Amino acid sequence: MANWDVIVVGLGAMGSSALYQLSRRGLRVLGIEAFEPGHQLGSSHGESRIIRLAYHEHPSYVPLLHRAYALWSEIEQESGAHLLTITGGLMIGPPSSELVSGALASAKVHGLEHEVLSAAEVRRRYPAFNPTEDEVALFEPKSGFLRPERCIDTFVQLAQRHGAQVRYGEAVRGWSAHEVRTATETYGAEHVVFTCGARMSKVLGDRIPPVMAERAVLFWIQPAASFDGVPVYLWETSHQQVFYGFPHVDWPGAKVAMHHSGEVCDPDAVDRAVYPRDEAVLREAITRPLPALGGRVVKSMVCLYENSPDRHFMIDQLADSIVYAAGFSGHGFKFASVVGEILADLVTTGRATPDADFLRARRLARA
Repeated sequence: MANWDVIVVGLGAMGSSALYQLSRRGLRVLGIEAFEPGHQLGSSHGESRIIRLAYHEHPSYVPLLHRAYALWSEIEQESGAHLLTITGGLMIGPPSSELVSGALASAKVHGLEHEVLSAAEVRRRYPAFNPTEDEVALFEPKSGFLRPERCIDTFVQLAQRHGAQVRYGEAVRGWSAHEVRTATETYGAEHVVFTCGARMSKVLGDRIPPVMAERAVLFWIQPAASFDGVPVYLWETSHQQVFYGFPHVDWPGAKVAMHHSGEVCDPDAVDRAVYPRDEAVLREAITRPLPALGGRVVKSMVCLYENSPDRHFMIDQLADSIVYAAGFSGHGFKFASVVGEILADLVTTGRATPDADFLRARRLARA
């Protein structure tokens, strides 16, 4: 049985980042992934992920975001890969909406650069957008997007450069405090890091608060009018639905999707077909606000959200030798660079930045 300092189970966004952070500290690290590299069966595929600072979910995320931006820059410099593109970002909706009011609160608490735009100003700057007169937008110049597949591949390559080893196509069949068992091998380690995404509750069971998988459908639509100069955006409708989207990146069409579908699923039995009803839900939300996206769908796919009970992340320890990160609830990818650092800190020192304390899962046990 091979012995390692650390085993990382799950090599999506958070696991690949942890693999990199641990290996660069000189530890003997093994990464185990149930599927093949570049698979589309989890939460880390689909060409682009938004990154933003004016965080409507809670102002406490902002210090972690500052660190995430810094780390993304460091990783780009070390690897030579282009991972992050700054476009600016719009958070659009009624002034009282959670999206706009929450983003504004974070911007004010942390002194973030931002502008509040009227509907007329949005239409003037971005003719592709058509807000109503009772909607406003918070513009944040440092928003942009990450390329998820490229980010994960870069983390793994850098980790291997630092001596990490990886095993793909090996699903975990069992584990204990210092051991991980797959169908073909048993691995021993001083520490184990679990980053299993939507499958976390299948692996850790009731040892942690439940992580529920949710089916999410992504669309790429051929614009029917000019979509030039569009930044990343999130838009909360009067029905408290949120959709989000991007300018054109590389794949044909412009990506747009609903944020949360409400379709709870088994991550290993999710329906990965995309149906007319999926498109109809999106079209109902975007037709009035985004008439420029009236063209045909040129690509679509299904991915998974991994929701915690309160939709905030869970980053914690089960024991001195067991660390995990879960429940990123559709807004976690941008944090991958700093989550990997937090997990590495927990493994090596038993503690992490106090900025992450609010994400410990014990808050849910208290609730």
